[in-house]
Amino acid sequence: MSTHYDVLVCGAGPAGACAAYEAAVRGLRTLLLEKRPLPRYKTCGGGVPLTVGNELPALVPEAFVEATVTQMRHTWNFGDAHLADINPNPDEPPMSLWMVQRAVFDHALTARAARAGAEVRDGLALRHAEPEGDTKVRVTTADGDAYTANHIVGADGANGLVARLAGLRPQRLLAIALEAEIPHRWGDGHPALRPEIAHLEYGVRQGYAWVFPKAGHLSVGAGMFGQRSAEGRGEASKAELARWITGYLGALGVPRRAEEIEFHGHPLPIWSGAETVHAWSGRVLLAGDAAGLVNPLFGDGISYACRSGALAGRAIAEGRAAGWTEVVREHFAAGHDAALTLARFFYQFPGVCYRMGVKHPRGTRIAARLISGDLGFDAVLDRVPWKALMGGKKLAR
Repeated sequence: MSTHYDVLVCGAGPAGACAAYEAAVRGLRTLLLEKRPLPRYKTCGGGVPLTVGNELPALVPEAFVEATVTQMRHTWNFGDAHLADINPNPDEPPMSLWMVQRAVFDHALTARAARAGAEVRDGLALRHAEPEGDTKVRVTTADGDAYTANHIVGADGANGLVARLAGLRPQRLLAIALEAEIPHRWGDGHPALRPEIAHLEYGVRQGYAWVFPKAGHLSVGAGMFGQRSAEGRGEASKAELARWITGYLGALGVPRRAEEIEFHGHPLPIWSGAETVHAWSGRVLLAGDAAGLVNPLFGDGISYACRSGALAGRAIAEGRAAGWTEVVREHFAAGHDAALTLARFFYQFPGVCYRMGVKHPRGTRIAARLISGDLGFDAVLDRVPWKALMGGKKLAR
């Protein structure tokens, strides 16, 4: 079988589903491929800013939001706790963070793309892709079917096959995160375990740990976001992260032994600078994790995946695919480069940053503004606290 599409999207995560929606809603014949049957589990903390809803037309938040966070409880080595409101000043615009299950969230985005006219085929893995002539790409799948498309969007994650087949991002560097989902009944454990509070622990080597509230469980994880070497992805680092997770649960009165927990590890393609993210004259475009758009300071990537996927779909529909790398640089490079500079300092001196930055009366509000996109990371580089931390010197970009 051989079928032609205007756009073929690989990967039904936020980037792929948003790309498929934007292409289909503009009248392009669109196929969305996902290698696993939907809905499928996805390892992820699942924290997204409420503002991401502004970029998801025709989607009802009640379909996927399990908890709404308005406070953050920060700790250093499980002590020196600092509980802060995201909205300390009632005169400022209110902000919050949505907590989602990726299986539910991704499926809602995929269903939205299908309603817009995209064809969805799940349980079907990509096997190969290659140029066909000057205007098409030929794709074969694991079941032996063949497709052609004018454009392919590679939204297939940190180790995506599309990037490898197109020769893109050959030197990508990955951070590591480990996560577990722990059933929980509200009212048990530490008094600060509440649906409106997210917990963050900063003693982790070159990273942090988190406990995020969900409907009937806690999403508990730890990541090394400052570590982007092969050593940082080794078994020793996974064991270290597992110890932080079990220690966090114990500190919050939800004790679990490591052998009782099902851990899920996943690579994080932390931004390390602008790269070429299109190939074959714009017939192949990368988006989301496949394009290395995970924020290097916070390690979050959902909102950037949604945004980049939507931009990719629109770029194809508007005939701007050949300039996709520049589109990505225009929308993400300044903020992500600044976040990378901040991350290098934060993860080198986490204790100082915790005392002077995280515990600052405005620290939590500033973090929420950064995550929401209301405040640019580049603007933070010029703020007084960072200059003071550097002895009055301006951080190098």
